[in-house]
Amino acid sequence: MGLRSMLRRLLRDEPNAATDDPDAMFRRVVEKSADVICRFSHDQFLYVSPSVTKMFGWNPQELVGNDGFWMIHEADRPIIAEARERLVSGLQEQAVLQVRTICSDGSLKWVETTCRIETIDDTSEVILVMRDISDRKRLEEELSALASQDGLTGLANRRAFDQALDRTWRQTLREGGEMALVLMDVDCFKQFNDRYGHQAGDDCLRAVADSIQALLNRSTDLACRYGGEELVVVLGGTGLEPALAIAEQMRAVVASLQIPHQSSSCADHLTISIGVAAAVARTGGSMNIPEGLLQAADHALYKAKNGGRNRVEHAILIASSNP
Repeated sequence: MGLRSMLRRLLRDEPNAATDDPDAMFRRVVEKSADVICRFSHDQFLYVSPSVTKMFGWNPQELVGNDGFWMIHEADRPIIAEARERLVSGLQEQAVLQVRTICSDGSLKWVETTCRIETIDDTSEVILVMRDISDRKRLEEELSALASQDGLTGLANRRAFDQALDRTWRQTLREGGEMALVLMDVDCFKQFNDRYGHQAGDDCLRAVADSIQALLNRSTDLACRYGGEELVVVLGGTGLEPALAIAEQMRAVVASLQIPHQSSSCADHLTISIGVAAAVARTGGSMNIPEGLLQAADHALYKAKNGGRNRVEHAILIASSNP
């Protein structure tokens, strides 16, 4: 049974229903709905319920007679175009989409839209039911952020690192560019905990994490807690020399905290050792897995530790430009 048919049946016994005017009955229901309900045919809105004003700030008459495509966030318009094509071509009868919609004040709202083909008086129309899901989306994003965040340091966690490494690696190979990893370890951290206690150890890791994070200001950079006292930074679009400069800044800023560490073998204050690995994507390169870059950074870190700690060591790899 179609949506219009169900609505007509719902109102059939209503004493004041205008039974000889199905369109009037349709409006009686949809105009009371908090959802925005529309009729769409031949690339234009035939009807838009008044709730569109409360939800988006638009006047219904601003939409009737056009396709309303300008209301959809540019990045989400292909979603709408594909769904419309599938519905009109008969590949599917119903689609449920989640897109960002532009309000009259320029703000965005996440909207879940159910689209269904209905035959009305031998004419095919698309019935749209739009529901504001901005609060739900916001909660989902907050939960997702928490699931990707280390509870102690506030940095990204190991799961987020694995995803960022793979994503940045693929982009590097696709563009034939460069990327780098900066892997660091707090020197003699076990001895620090033994001497000052685990609470002081936690405070120490938070201070180091905050200092490292403060040095990063690009969207392509991500600082993560790799495990224990190890932190790692993903640097997209970064070659060896810039990565080494950033790593040296990190080493220096942690030393400048002057956190006492009388049990350290290399200084009387807290320090870090750092391994840097950079990859250059070139045709004919032999390395084609992101784990290889991590292993190279780990080897460089091992070299820094063996070389006396509180220092930066590096490695460079040539990766195949064919993902």
